Amino acid sequence: MTTATTADGTAGAPGASQGTDPAAERLRRWRLVLGGEGGGDGTGCALGGTDAAMDRTLEALYGSGPGPGPGSGQGAGGGRRAAGLGGSAPQIARWLGDIRTYFPTSVVQVMQRDAIDRLGLSALLLEPEMLEAVEADVHLVGTLLSLNKVMPETTKETARAVVRKVVEDLEKRLTARTRATLAGALDRSARISRPRHRDIDWDRTIRANLKNYLPEYGTVVPERLIGYGRAAQSVKKEVILCIDQSGSMAASVVYASVFGAVLASMRSLDTRLVVFDTAVVDLTDQLSDPVDVLFGTQLGGGTDINRALAYCQSRITRPAETVVVLISDLYEGGIRNEMLKRVAAMKAAGVRFVTLLALSDEGAPAYDRDHAAALAALGAPAFACTPDLFPEVMAAALEKRPLPVPESFAPHGGTGVAG
Repeated sequence: MTTATTADGTAGAPGASQGTDPAAERLRRWRLVLGGEGGGDGTGCALGGTDAAMDRTLEALYGSGPGPGPGSGQGAGGGRRAAGLGGSAPQIARWLGDIRTYFPTSVVQVMQRDAIDRLGLSALLLEPEMLEAVEADVHLVGTLLSLNKVMPETTKETARAVVRKVVEDLEKRLTARTRATLAGALDRSARISRPRHRDIDWDRTIRANLKNYLPEYGTVVPERLIGYGRAAQSVKKEVILCIDQSGSMAASVVYASVFGAVLASMRSLDTRLVVFDTAVVDLTDQLSDPVDVLFGTQLGGGTDINRALAYCQSRITRPAETVVVLISDLYEGGIRNEMLKRVAAMKAAGVRFVTLLALSDEGAPAYDRDHAAALAALGAPAFACTPDLFPEVMAAALEKRPLPVPESFAPHGGTGVAG
């Protein structure tokens, strides 16, 4: 399946001549999809030049042969994986360079992930020359973080550089929209109905009183005044990000760390970031640099959500002005009933509680459906969230309006919003 996707991405790759006969071009593509030496795939199409080199890079990863590759295992068809990548890091580094030559970045990232999973190349990422050769993305960052504790010192600086590149790219993509969306939400949540004259928001006051327009006087009677509170100079809201750092949550940890740094940079928010497995670690003092946050995590291990929520609950000072965001697949290894009681207690005190089963672009996550249903019954629906949607979710939580829950996660089959 992955091979077909990869070969499909070669439509505009070198080797596809312009004006080629459509039937011949279809055979060429099928040959790249199916693999097989000398047209043995049944297409009767022989490859040469760039196409042949491209085919070798695909065969090295997705082919099956008599000899094992590095960390070999069973291929898709039950056979042994190919030895095409060889056993040495230099050969693999060259292969990584080849796939960047023949395929677009999005396909390169898919092939790298497949190489790490199918050929057991994680250990090779501990070598600096390998890290310099790979195309950095969120999934690679997750792999590096899982290897952090066994990474030799000679590799750590290279690994940090790779992670920083990904983090900086994410910050460029996410920061402006997040700050704009949340700044608007904070402004709206600070409005007051009896403002002093200098605090009146005249634009919104006029809009709210258009029904009171007196044409004979050419004016609007401001029956209801809308203004901004003067809390803008101090912290208005408190946000606690509570992040499950079990291995399955790797991409979510990366995105949450970046968002945590963005939220911490906003003066109107007091942001705390807590990560947990069976232990709880408060990384708030490292929020100025999300790379430090990421290297402060330890992916893998068990999960004790109840213990993490107990810590977060102990740090809440203004419940009515606090949003707690639990990012977890809800596979709880701790005390289930205590976890639910803590959520209920926080909500009863006025805390806005949000549960994200994943914060990533990876599609529908695996999660504990019983725990998700139990939280929904408490008025805290659990749903997956893409990074692009996260600012809207946070804005809704800060304004205490219904959350934009995707339809597939709407509780009891209702609408895609939840309070």
